[in-house]
Amino acid sequence: MAFIIRPLVTEKMTQITDKRSNRYGFVVRPDANKLQIKEEVERLYNVTVVEVNTLLYMGKRSQRYTKAGLIRGKKSAFKKAIVTLKEGETIDFYSNI
Repeated sequence: MAFIIRPLVTEKMTQITDKRSNRYGFVVRPDANKLQIKEEVERLYNVTVVEVNTLLYMGKRSQRYTKAGLIRGKKSAFKKAIVTLKEGETIDFYSNI
């Protein structure tokens, strides 16, 4: 069962990776726990995971003004996992492009 939805490549996550080169972020399923995330990252990327931190982001309400009037919506909620690898190991997200 796939618990990892996609790698998280944003400006904030890039700053974290630049500061500590062995940390990577993933968007994961909300029902995934730390052990499942660790096993899947190790299986997919052939690395040794030392630590997994998870964060839940709740969906936020948003609105914008257009010619048609006020449009209201909601951003979707998601779960983020920050994975710390063993020193010296890296993950290359761009290798298969």
